[in-house]
Amino acid sequence: MPKQPLWEEQEDILVEDDIGSDLPAHIIVFNDDFNTFEWVIQCFMEVLKHTHEQAEQLSIIIHFKGKATVKTGEKRELIPLCEALLDRGLSAVVEEG
Repeated sequence: MPKQPLWEEQEDILVEDDIGSDLPAHIIVFNDDFNTFEWVIQCFMEVLKHTHEQAEQLSIIIHFKGKATVKTGEKRELIPLCEALLDRGLSAVVEEG
């Protein structure tokens, strides 16, 4: 009788990254030592369409906590916004979930 292996081989399935997913995603901005509060506030107002008060509060949270979620929505809508923040020198990522 042939000996059974102690493991089962599983088939790897390649799943494309679906940027059209309806799962909620978030833009997270991280604190840094070179962008001023004024610049971060301006970026949030121009790119994310936040009010001055929202942008100011988020910049303070980022400064003291090290990071903050600055926008939530569909990933496909957030990616260009995140890229615009990166282009302005901010440290930002889009995370799902």
